[in-house]
Amino acid sequence: MEEKEIWIKADTDVGTWEERKSRITTGLESGVDGVLVEEADVAKVKELGRIKIAAFTPDTIEEGEADVIVYGKGSEGDGTKPITTEIGESNVLRALKGTFGSKINAGYVEIRGKEYERFAVNIADYCNYVIVVGKDWKIIPLENIIAELQKKEAKVIAGVQTAEEARTAFETLEYGADGVLLDTDDPSEIKRVVEIREESKMGKIPLSTARITRVEELEMGDRVCVDTCSLMTLGEGMLVGSQSFALFLVHSESEESPYVAARPFRVNAGGVYAYVLVGEKTRYLSELASGDDVLIVNAEGNARKAVVGRVKIEKRPLMLVEAEVETGGGEKRKCSIILQNAETIKLVSKAKKKPISVVDLKPGDEVLVHVTEAARHFGIAVEEAVIEK
Repeated sequence: MEEKEIWIKADTDVGTWEERKSRITTGLESGVDGVLVEEADVAKVKELGRIKIAAFTPDTIEEGEADVIVYGKGSEGDGTKPITTEIGESNVLRALKGTFGSKINAGYVEIRGKEYERFAVNIADYCNYVIVVGKDWKIIPLENIIAELQKKEAKVIAGVQTAEEARTAFETLEYGADGVLLDTDDPSEIKRVVEIREESKMGKIPLSTARITRVEELEMGDRVCVDTCSLMTLGEGMLVGSQSFALFLVHSESEESPYVAARPFRVNAGGVYAYVLVGEKTRYLSELASGDDVLIVNAEGNARKAVVGRVKIEKRPLMLVEAEVETGGGEKRKCSIILQNAETIKLVSKAKKKPISVVDLKPGDEVLVHVTEAARHFGIAVEEAVIEK
């Protein structure tokens, strides 16, 4: 599923340029995806930072500096004049048809009745985005529009004024709107909408139990530290393993230690050869680089994405940890992971859901793992027989 988009409404309805500018800068700082402005403000927005710019464009103008050209304001389609639902009679539809395929475009419709709802659905064949707004927030029209547009390519951007309205838009009919157009001057509401979007991205990773069967010190080898652009808390780490069917929850260095200071942005993840779960697929630890996405998972299985800031590969003494897991069919299988032999390197215990150092591990201990029956081909889960030892 594609990530939900958040746009800030900053057209002339908002007020002066300084008022619009305040919204835009707050959005930039908060991590929104785009802004909706007038064509005349596009150059000024570009001076503030890099962000997707959607701009209202008169129906007769096809060129502009905006990333998305938006038709509908001040003409048929936005509620200021009666609209028609016949494609051939609408200036908005003629403009959309003329630019569709050559430019990223959007149709803007203020929902004031059933005919406006039908109009929004009709224009979806000729635009990349359908922006639907209304002064009176109604969930039913949005449900209808989302339901009808699910099989079309156009993305639905729903106009909202609060964070809770944004949550409703994201969750309507489970799939939700593809994005929201937020109309507010409150910086806290803008930040909260971004937080809600981040929460909606968090998945749930099923965690199982692995029973430790063997712990053995090894010689020196290359191990990988993954430093992220996010701070991790107690219980969070990454899923890493020697076999793709069983990935151990390797804890972050978020705990203080008598030996070194906490580094809550870091997971000392294991040998260069190991798999790490980064989303729907795995990567080799040695492949990770600055700017890549990784998955952070906690002891409850809640997952979120993080950006890799740095990867450090260094020679260190290693430790082999072998365990036994039960697969879906009740079969018990052996799995393993090779980690750095150090007190600060930890897995997560099953009983207390707290980190346990690899130097304290012993046969019989139970730790958290993610078990999947699917094998991996270039990191992608596939149904085939693969033997990993």
